[in-house]
Amino acid sequence: MQPLTTKELEYIVDSMSNEDLLIKQCVAIIGSTQNQNVKQVCQTMVNQHQQHYQQLMNVMQQHQSMGTSQTQ
Repeated sequence: MQPLTTKELEYIVDSMSNEDLLIKQCVAIIGSTQNQNVKQVCQTMVNQHQQHYQQLMNVMQQHQSMGTSQTQ
């Protein structure tokens, strides 16, 4: 696996920020609606965005460990 470029890292950080915002928005909707269908859809979206966030975090950690091993 090749190290990520600065541009790729910036894109991943932006994507993580966007995923975090979407999680917060869905949680806010869950807390403010009485409609069970809306709550269920939003909870599904929270789970999906958390998975996306974790996948992006894993890529960042892999990149970080590659950088650490290359500098040693």
